[in-house]
Amino acid sequence: MAKNGFKVFDSDMHIMEPPDLWQRYIAAEFRDQAPRGRTSDNVRDLGTIFPKVPVDTRRTGGTPHRGRNFNKNQDIYRNHAERGWTGEVQLEAMDTEGIDTAVLFPTRGLGILTFPDQDPRFAAAMARAYNDWLHDFCAADPKRLLGAGMISVYNLDDALNETRRVAEEYGFRSVFLRSNIINGINWYDPHYEPLWSLLEELNLPLGFHEASASRSRQAAEHFEPNFGLRRVYAQPFEQMMGMGAFLGGGILERHPKIRVAFLEANCSWLPWLLWRLDEGFEREGDVFMSDLVMKPSDYFKRQCWISIEPDEAPARYTIAEFGCDQLVFSTDYPHGDSKYPHAVSSFLALDLPDEDKRKILWDNCARFYGCAEYAPATKSPQDANQLHA
Repeated sequence: MAKNGFKVFDSDMHIMEPPDLWQRYIAAEFRDQAPRGRTSDNVRDLGTIFPKVPVDTRRTGGTPHRGRNFNKNQDIYRNHAERGWTGEVQLEAMDTEGIDTAVLFPTRGLGILTFPDQDPRFAAAMARAYNDWLHDFCAADPKRLLGAGMISVYNLDDALNETRRVAEEYGFRSVFLRSNIINGINWYDPHYEPLWSLLEELNLPLGFHEASASRSRQAAEHFEPNFGLRRVYAQPFEQMMGMGAFLGGGILERHPKIRVAFLEANCSWLPWLLWRLDEGFEREGDVFMSDLVMKPSDYFKRQCWISIEPDEAPARYTIAEFGCDQLVFSTDYPHGDSKYPHAVSSFLALDLPDEDKRKILWDNCARFYGCAEYAPATKSPQDANQLHA
């Protein structure tokens, strides 16, 4: 399959979990605590309800909202919802959009591990249940549907065990975390060193994925209850801070083989942030970034990727500053801000050279996820050599 002659590898496509996923898949001892998806006339209602959590702990991200695109989204996704958002529906949506291969991230599941005081055993059970369900979901076509595993960091041993399990037993292509800090421990803390070492050992990339709401502190929460403003700032601001931890906190210096992507938060802010981090390194790096032997921007170029939105015209400034080798494409299906079914067409309409489009739509994503079996669309020997086995 190709869209106007371009192969498409979606770095961050979403699934819509069935409302009873955790009730069906979670270990029996936690079934009475399992979250369930809220159902309503909104076919894209993303909320979850925890039976033992008071309603007043919820934030706007779990509350239905009806923006000007509500009816359009209802029309586009109604058939998908009526058919249960199955693997077959996912593949049909990919065909409609023109996507050859996609790495799959959760929807409801993005918020279930954000409670600051979550019971570690329950959190690990929710992650394991989601991964078991996702493995079954991907069975509809394992070559086109690639899993990104959920891990819980409330107990690091749980994160290590589940990372190894989804990589070795299920063949998932990555694991994901939210950049939002949920346990008070920043990512560059020595506490996480075993996790970063394991990802290097397994040659498994890490996708940082943020969302517009959290049960823990989040940068945009002071806009509450204005979800519109919260959504504008939450994802990019949290991802900026997550990137700062990796680039300025020495993680990438200590772990030169780890690959990290910052997804679904735009990329047009990248030149400013890297400039700002480099300036900090020049001014105070001998004290506050003493682990670094290169500028933060050099670590980004060596080990990081970032996703571009389908219609993100300002991304041309990022490309002018850093090239396009670290950009990956995302449709964000089936979320409300997705351009589905015109996401790929919107990207192809951007004023970029075809060679850059081919790299962004396919080569860079295959390189990040270590998909050596997927040949570079540009047929570039340099790109082929960069694919990880």
